[in-house]
Amino acid sequence: MLSTADHTTERPPYAAWLRSTNNITQQFLSLGNRPDVISMAGGLPASELYPVAAVEEATRAALARWGSQALEYGPVEGLPALRDAIAARISAATDGLFTRENILLTTGAMQGLDLIGKVLLDPGDLVVAQFPTYLGALDAWRPRAPRYARLDWTLGEPGFAETLRAAKFVYAVPNYSNPTGVLVPQQGRRALLEAVVAAGTWLVEDDPYLPLQLDGSAGPSILAHDRAARGTERYDGPVLYLGTLSKSLVPGLRVGWVVAEPKIIQMLALAKQSTDLSSSVFTQSVALSLIEGTVEREQVARTVAAYRARRDALCAAAAASLSPWFEWEVPPGGMFVWMRATHPGIDTNALYAHALAENVTFVPSSVFDPSGELRTAMRLNFTRNPPDVLAEGVRRLERAVRRYLAA
Repeated sequence: MLSTADHTTERPPYAAWLRSTNNITQQFLSLGNRPDVISMAGGLPASELYPVAAVEEATRAALARWGSQALEYGPVEGLPALRDAIAARISAATDGLFTRENILLTTGAMQGLDLIGKVLLDPGDLVVAQFPTYLGALDAWRPRAPRYARLDWTLGEPGFAETLRAAKFVYAVPNYSNPTGVLVPQQGRRALLEAVVAAGTWLVEDDPYLPLQLDGSAGPSILAHDRAARGTERYDGPVLYLGTLSKSLVPGLRVGWVVAEPKIIQMLALAKQSTDLSSSVFTQSVALSLIEGTVEREQVARTVAAYRARRDALCAAAAASLSPWFEWEVPPGGMFVWMRATHPGIDTNALYAHALAENVTFVPSSVFDPSGELRTAMRLNFTRNPPDVLAEGVRRLERAVRRYLAA
């Protein structure tokens, strides 16, 4: 009989990269489901705005159109008809020619980041990343153990050109960056592109928040600038552009994409086949039905109107309650307000525990720093909660700050 008694023999240890990670994403996803907690941590859309009836209708249409094919394993690169649709979308946005050979469909844009790490990064390789950096990107590449250098948008830092030449790729989120909400000016995008081309490296342009333009227009992507500069029929440049339907429709579809020159798309597909064989053809077929009509455009209009009101409510509440200790800019789009401590005694890692005691959450800035040393800021999400709940969340956060400073 097999004994279940405890033995002193130790099993092999977990992989070393796990010692450098954190569970903050698991925490805020879990805490977001607790009714007593106001979560301003997760980058989550407003679920009450999801177009449930439209998704139901699109599901029926997809099954009628594709039948059992929608329930099968699919091509590693994704449903060809949806790849064609995304290629047409990118072609229209960049005034260029993109075909399905330029498109890899992924299980959300996060999988695109993971695959880029698998294809381009070996341990110790250098990544030049926008700072602070999206937590999901840091998590995706953590098992690859890269080194990081800060992206200098002014291109004026001594030795930056040499840094670019040593890097495997540059990572940038020009539109409403996570976590800061910054919209990078067009001049900065063009200058960075020129520097990347001169250095002969890759540029990863992560663009999940493009639909969430709350004030004004984001303007052309870096991909669009590169396509215009090249003037070639088929795109063969250094930009890997990531997009998703998670912000314009619903995240549950888990439909994202990478746009790039065909050779690296083939390499990413090779990495993908060992990850999941293929993403869901079923959700891709539903997504195709949704984007072929007016559902996405109407959904974006409703979402932007709601998010604008929520952003304004959060910033107004913060001005009334948090301005003695923090400063921030009102973001022109996206999902986040980046608050920087002006009080010298505030460490947002330590503040986090006091916030939990007040049943409110945020994300401390340290998780957006590859070295974990940035402890003077916090990211607040405004999209998940209605204005009155955001106002109450800010009041709880004010109490947490006062408790923390008093302690």
